[in-house]
Order: sequence, then structure tokens, then C-alpha cells
Amino acid sequence: MSCSIPGLEDAGCLFLFGYNPNTSHPVVARRIVKAKEKGARIIVGDPRFIETARIANIYLPLNNGTNLAFLNTFANAIVTEGLHDQQFIDNHTVGFDDWWKIVEQYTPERTEAVTGIAPQLMREAARMYATAKPSAVLCWGMGVTQQKQNVESVHAIAAIACISGQIGKPNSGVAPVRGQNNVQGSCDTGCLPHIFPGYQPITSLEAREKFAKAWSVPVEKLSGHVGYKVSNIGSLIEEGKVHAFYNMGEDPLQTEPDTNKLERQLRQLDIFICQDIFMTQTCLAADVILPATSWGEHEGTFSASDRRFQRFSAALPPKGECRHDWDIIQDLSTRMGHPMSYQNTEEIWDNEMRALWERAYGASYERLEGLGSLQWPVPSLDHPGTPDLHLGGNFNKPDGRARLYASDFEQPTEMPCEQYPLILCTVREVGHYSCRSMTGNCRALSKLAEEPGYAHVNPVDAGRRGIKQDDLIWVFSRRGKIITRAEIDSRVNEGTIYMTYQWWIGKCNELTIHAVDDKAATPEDKYSACQIEVIDDQVWAERYAMESYMKMKELLAGEAAAQFGSTAAQKDSGLNSFGGSA
Repeated sequence: MSCSIPGLEDAGCLFLFGYNPNTSHPVVARRIVKAKEKGARIIVGDPRFIETARIANIYLPLNNGTNLAFLNTFANAIVTEGLHDQQFIDNHTVGFDDWWKIVEQYTPERTEAVTGIAPQLMREAARMYATAKPSAVLCWGMGVTQQKQNVESVHAIAAIACISGQIGKPNSGVAPVRGQNNVQGSCDTGCLPHIFPGYQPITSLEAREKFAKAWSVPVEKLSGHVGYKVSNIGSLIEEGKVHAFYNMGEDPLQTEPDTNKLERQLRQLDIFICQDIFMTQTCLAADVILPATSWGEHEGTFSASDRRFQRFSAALPPKGECRHDWDIIQDLSTRMGHPMSYQNTEEIWDNEMRALWERAYGASYERLEGLGSLQWPVPSLDHPGTPDLHLGGNFNKPDGRARLYASDFEQPTEMPCEQYPLILCTVREVGHYSCRSMTGNCRALSKLAEEPGYAHVNPVDAGRRGIKQDDLIWVFSRRGKIITRAEIDSRVNEGTIYMTYQWWIGKCNELTIHAVDDKAATPEDKYSACQIEVIDDQVWAERYAMESYMKMKELLAGEAAAQFGSTAAQKDSGLNSFGGSA
């Protein structure tokens, strides 16, 4: 993010594109409401009439899978209406002429049949965004990144901010909100196959020499080869390129697309290790399970979406065999021949982050304890942190100028057809978190929303198929078939159903297509072809759903008990070694 989350309140316009903060980030949603109360204009671009659309000044119900066509058209409207900032373009960007050669073809009239947005409404929204005072912020989420042309769409968003001059000043620019807590932190610390901590490329000899010296290893030990992305693991196993997989804090058999195929692929590994806090469906397929501490049992730092370092403390000591993630990694590294001897997370933070990334140096534990948070860059111990990036139009390039990129629109990978006439789009459920391995073990939350979950269906699509509210239905695609409950929802657009991947029985990722883009390798979770039908015998369906759920719970609990057992003290407390109630 080029701005801060609190700073959203002081922007003149917030454009939410492919982002539903009420279910993804309720705290951010509250900031947006406060911005509206302060006079900000709100634009929402989403196929669904999301909660924020209720307070929006303009709602743009674009067609599913047309993000890049829409963004190119929006940019076209800014330029053709004379709303662009020519001075900013001339002084702070590169590539406008080549960018415009593509964008000029996407007039609102020409693309209306694709995007579904009337030309007048497109121009009105462009005018509201480009002329906003004192600033505008374009926010996006998984609705942009989990699409076929995700990188191209982010390029388009960045270009829109630049050509309109809505970046480089306080509370302005781009706000990519992360899908889960500490995704930003994992990127900051180098959990990507092409970078060291602090976004320093492994392909750079200078960077490798720097980290080799810090880690006391020969520079030859640090490969400049860009590694694999987790979304490609399955195909790489089949190709014989991956033989071992160490999975930490993830449940890919819940969250990755086409999970049935992925499970078959994971079982081909020579060794599969899972490090987690609960027994999950992924752990069931593992050869080795390492029980880790939960969020309440360890301490450290994390980064929020707006580059904000925050420190957190443990509330409880570890139970049973559970150990901290860093302690497990350190022990394993030492046994494999590279000794590590850190005593706590502060030593790790100081030596692995602050000492090796100048933008984090000023964020000591002492300062984070006193201030609560600091936003990087924070290069010195007296630096206040950086709420806003690119002030004055200075960008992170050798010449200080932003690059403008444009690409032509392409259709999604799998289009609806006669057999599968509906679009399946995965979304979040506010009552549960991520893959639900934690919140699914909370009785209170399970009472609010329970298996087999819901498919949100437009009343027209439901009526055509004789589906009523709360009916159990089949949802099927080319990859599988699952049972779920119908939620007749007038807010969702006709021709599309919306499901969350969080349910164990009604798991929509058994249906989603495993198609990834060639740049970020992010699954196309927002667009697959599917069909739905009502189950005639609802009594049988209720029994089948319940029996399937209980069988899954018993399997997970039984495997946890078989693997780890229980100490006398844990038996007295009613907790197994995973701390759960499943």
C-alpha cells in the first residue's frame, strides 16, 4: 500500500475494486465508513452488490472476469475526458505513448457489451475518481489477484493512479489489501522464491554476497536459481521435479484449487512434512507432523497490509509437544548442518531483518513496544516511519519514474457452456477465518455458520432450478461434485454463484479449476464453470451431510490422538495435544 489504513479516512475518494472489506477486513470497513462520514466519495466496482455498495456514491456492477477490460476502459475515460494530469505524467512516468496505443482502443462504447457498464456511468466514475480532492485511493483485493490477468490488472491500476496524479501525496495511491494476516510480513521476510528478506533479489550477486556473509556460508552455497511457487507443487511432483514438501501453517487440501487432484499428487511425494497447530485434511496426507504453537502461545512481529510492523506477546505457554515455529526451524537447520542458536524472536528480528534490510533498521522491539507500530521504510532509530510512499512523485526506480504498462483483455480460462452454464466465484465468510482449521474448532463460531456451508445463488437462477432457501443442493464442475446449502441472495448477480472454500464437506475447491497465470502463478479462483441442482430427497441429504461431517471430524480427531496421544494433565483439561475441541 502506498498509504496507511488510518489514512483512508482522510482521502477524498475511495474506489473499491474487487474488494469486499466487510467480510475480508471488517476493521478496514469501519475506516471506510468513517471516510464516508467525513465527506469522501465511495466508488464500488464488483459483480455483487456488496455491503459497501450500500453507501457508495457510484456502484459499478461489472461482469465477472472482465477486470482488465474494465480498467482499460476506465483509464480511457480519464484521458478522453481530459481528466489526466499531464504534468505528473511528463515529470514522473515513462511509457505513456506505448501505454495509450493499447488503452485508446477501449472506449466505453466499445467495451459496454463486455464489461456490462454503460458509457455514461463509466465516465461519471472516472470523473469522480480523477478529480477527487485532496486525494483518491484505489483499493483492491482477491477479486483482482485471483484472476487470469491479475498482474496485468495491477499494472493497469497503478497506471490509473499515475495518469490521474492520484499518487505521490498524503493518503493517496494504491491499496492492495492482503488476503490473510501477515501475508505482508511473510513477503517482507523473504518467503517468496525469488527474494531474500527485504525484497532483495536472489539473482543479484551483491545480495547473495551480503547474505552469505551474514549467515557465515560461502556465497556459492546461496543459489541464484529462482525457486518454485507453491501453486505449481502438484504438477512439479508429477514431472518428478519435487520429491519433498515441507508445509508450514497452510492447509492446501482446503485452500488450493482442484483439491482431489492435488491430494493424489501429494501422496506421490517421497516425504511430506506438515507443521501446524491442528490436525487438518492436509496433515492426514503427511508422513511427518510437527505440532507448533498457536497465535496465543508465541510472540514476535507481523506486518499489516499497509507495511505496519507490530509486535505481539504470548498469552499462554506452549502445551504438550508443541514448539515455536522458529525453534523447530532452528533445530532442523542445526541438524542438517547449518547451526542456529537464537534464544528468542528479538535476536532473529535484529539479525535477520534489521541488520540486513535498511528499511527495517529503525523498528527495534523497544520502539515497537513504545509506539505500538511503525510503517516501513523506517531506516533509523529516530525515524517516525513512512505512512505514505512515493511522495513528490518519486518512485523506486533508478530514474525515480513510474513505468506505465498496458495489456489487452483476454477471456477467463474456462467459460460457461451448456453443461456448466454458471460461473463459480470463491469468496470469504466473515464468521470463519481462512481455511477454518482454527475457527472450525470453535463451537461458538460453528453455531453461527456450520457445515456444509452455503452457495449464494441469485433468485432467478434458483427459481429456474426449483431451489428454495436452505435447500441442500449439488454443485458440480468438470472436477468434482459437492453438497452445500442454498442461500437465495438478491445481492449476487444472475449467472454466478458465490461460495467460500472454508467448509470441509461443502468444499468448493474440489470444483475450482487449477489454472495459474504465467507471472505470479496465482490460481484463477474467481472464475470456473459449474452447475447446480436441487437434491430431491432433502431428508436423505440432511442425513448424508451430517454423517459426512461427523466422519471427517472423527477422522481428524482420531488421527491426532493416534499421532500424539494425551498427557495426564491434558486429559484433565479436556484438551489433546493440538489444543482443539474437534
